Amino acid sequence: MPIYHKLGKFPQKRHTVFQSESGNYYYEQLFGTEGFNSHSSLLYHVHRPTQVKEILSSKDVAPKIAVDKNIKSLLLEGFKVTPEDDFLDSRKALLVNKDCCIGLAAPRKSLNSYFYKNADADEMIFIHKGSGTLRTFMGNIPFEYGDYLVIPRGMIYQIDFNSENNRLLYMESFAPIYTPRRYKSSSGQLLEHSPFCERDFKLPQDLETHDSTGDFIIKIKKENVLHEFVYATHPFDVVGWDGYNFPYGFSIHNFEPITGRVHQPPPVHQTFETSALVVCSFVPRLYDYHPQSIPAPYNHSNIDSDEVLYYVDGDFMSRNNIEQGHITLHPKGIPHGPAPGAMERSIGQKETQELAVMIDTFRPLMVTEEAMKIDDGKYYKSWVE
Repeated sequence: MPIYHKLGKFPQKRHTVFQSESGNYYYEQLFGTEGFNSHSSLLYHVHRPTQVKEILSSKDVAPKIAVDKNIKSLLLEGFKVTPEDDFLDSRKALLVNKDCCIGLAAPRKSLNSYFYKNADADEMIFIHKGSGTLRTFMGNIPFEYGDYLVIPRGMIYQIDFNSENNRLLYMESFAPIYTPRRYKSSSGQLLEHSPFCERDFKLPQDLETHDSTGDFIIKIKKENVLHEFVYATHPFDVVGWDGYNFPYGFSIHNFEPITGRVHQPPPVHQTFETSALVVCSFVPRLYDYHPQSIPAPYNHSNIDSDEVLYYVDGDFMSRNNIEQGHITLHPKGIPHGPAPGAMERSIGQKETQELAVMIDTFRPLMVTEEAMKIDDGKYYKSWVE
């Protein structure tokens, strides 16, 4: 996140004495990525952030794989994922590889009885249904329908939901999540051809500072094991911070589509990237304006990536019988394209109201047992006329 941001109070010079008005020391913490070679922030805590009192348990949470080497196109009926009260229990991993984990969640309750930290992966949470506040030790971010929340690895957080009707798409990425390089200057500023700019980001605000001691449970996920720690001080005890590494939000509704006289390739929809995948946003837009244009996407070969599409809202022009919350997987190795009749239907159309999130991975995805529970079983035949 190449934007400088700051909240609260901190000393003018890094790594120097910083005391409260009563003379107590504040404790500095570097919150960085890729060792000391990428984005970082400096945080100042009321208490030392290292005080582990107990490790209560460790539980294996690795996804159970149903299909290791998959070449079958799938349609997963996402709204069939059963809602659960607990935030972590509600998360169902569906498609995984060495670079990422893609899943759905339908949490009914807020995450406020414990704190959570993913020690291995950046998290991207897309809000399909629901609203609330992401609470972190670096400040809070209100969210609503259509928001992406990007949470760097190591971030301690809780989530408050405003209701029990919540539907989330989530991705854990083991490589850092960035905005696309081709949209940025050499120093990281988003350029004029970018479909969004820095003004569109929801940055942390309302820094919570708790000066509390006791027993505070933090669940830490590391190498597919969930460890339950007891810390001696409240995790949200930061009095101030500044830097470039922090959580943020971005609304899919603020993505400005790039259009042309003929059909544009999927990279024009790109919103985020890592070294191993890309995330794209399909939003309402005008169709191509060449007089003989075919607005439907052309058939294309999946040679280098597995394509995952999560359907959010709208008309889904290129497919038949697609509903909200459906996920399609088009694996590498076989071509795919519009459903029979979709190309012909699209000719002469002027606009689309579709809203969808696409994740393309450069390594093949394995299919989990949770995914097979909501597989329609017949999608791979849907191109037969």
